[in-house]
Amino acid sequence: MQSNPQRSTASASFDWKRSLIDTSAAALLSLVIFGPMIGFLLHGYDFKLRMETLFVVVGVIAVGRLAMSLFVQTAAGQSLLQRFGDRKTGVYVKPVGEKSNLRYIIPLLFIAGLIFPFVATKYWLTVVILGLIYVLLGLGLNIVVGLAGLLDLGFVAFYAIGAYGLALGYEYLGLGFWAMLPLAALMAAVFGALLGFPVLRMHGDYLAIVTLGFGEIIRLVLNNWTAFTGGPNGMSAPAPTLFGLEFKRRVKEGTPFHEFFGLEYSSNYKFIFIFLVLLALVWVVLHINKRLTRMPLGRAWEALREDEIACRSLGINHVVVKLSAFMTGAAIGGIAGVFFATYQGFVNPSSFTFFESALILAIVVLGGLGSTRGVVVAAFVLTILPEVLRDFAEFRVLMFGALMVLMMIWRPRGLVRLSRESHSRPKGESSTGMSPAMGGAQ
Repeated sequence: MQSNPQRSTASASFDWKRSLIDTSAAALLSLVIFGPMIGFLLHGYDFKLRMETLFVVVGVIAVGRLAMSLFVQTAAGQSLLQRFGDRKTGVYVKPVGEKSNLRYIIPLLFIAGLIFPFVATKYWLTVVILGLIYVLLGLGLNIVVGLAGLLDLGFVAFYAIGAYGLALGYEYLGLGFWAMLPLAALMAAVFGALLGFPVLRMHGDYLAIVTLGFGEIIRLVLNNWTAFTGGPNGMSAPAPTLFGLEFKRRVKEGTPFHEFFGLEYSSNYKFIFIFLVLLALVWVVLHINKRLTRMPLGRAWEALREDEIACRSLGINHVVVKLSAFMTGAAIGGIAGVFFATYQGFVNPSSFTFFESALILAIVVLGGLGSTRGVVVAAFVLTILPEVLRDFAEFRVLMFGALMVLMMIWRPRGLVRLSRESHSRPKGESSTGMSPAMGGAQ
């Protein structure tokens, strides 16, 4: 009996030895990672083995790895690998006259955002408010890390300065939300300048360590200066007001918001107001960021990120460029802190740990360094997705780490690639930069 040549060719095209080695390595690695987490269930000083669950997880990973290893050896798999291998990871330059599809999507999203607080539940309204706060934080850090290339691991310090600025200003000076909003931005910008001066000559890891220390210093001061900041007990923060109208059921002086407008009292009014103000402010910051990237200052930030030596050789004052990046990013972080404090109604140092700085940095990296649209997408992914996956709370940090690893492998430039608009040469100008009349004269 003659064998089918097509079947023998197909089976010979698979490298089973390599696939089995990959599968065994994946199974062993998953056993090491998930064994302590899934295989043991602690009961006080005793534990219970859950080997069946562990074997199911390891088996699923092994089967998946075997299927993937065999798939990449097929023509379709090779085509997919080539597609990812040849992907363009640099800055995307739009052709002349190309219009982005986002010109329709973004206004629609803004209109949907105006409608959302009136139809959403209080729970999802507070979740989206928190997402918008992280959008502001991501946009602020994106200026420092994404545009200027300065690795800042202590950005949460400016977040804390804005939040405590509102609480302390209300406690000792009687200043409310609207008065502290610009003052907190100014305070955070001043601290950004104080941080920027000592680190002007530092780069890379050294800069990251100094900024990390700065963030921890701020947190420890807030935690230990009990007489002034309340220490671990924290402080209360005032709620926002609309032309002096408070969103409470009863007020000491004047008329509350709902009585002034003849409405039935609802605790949602406060969050709806915060959401609308925050949405408008995010829109303004996005517009400012877009304009900054086209201005000489934004170009100087990007030049500093790519090569500081070349930047200085062109006569660009690197001191001014670095300080402007630190101060602008810090001011946006301070504004986000004010909104966080008035949204929570209470602040304490435990809200401003290093994990918050890592989360904000992850938003910038996941969205794409320098990409403002990517920061918006990543901020909502990393704030809303954990709420959706609340049933898997024990594994949220694990999934967060896996997501970052996958992003670095498949999309190293982030979710939204940085793009630049191209410009056509003015009419009458030759490729050498001279007009035809000048060329004829020569």
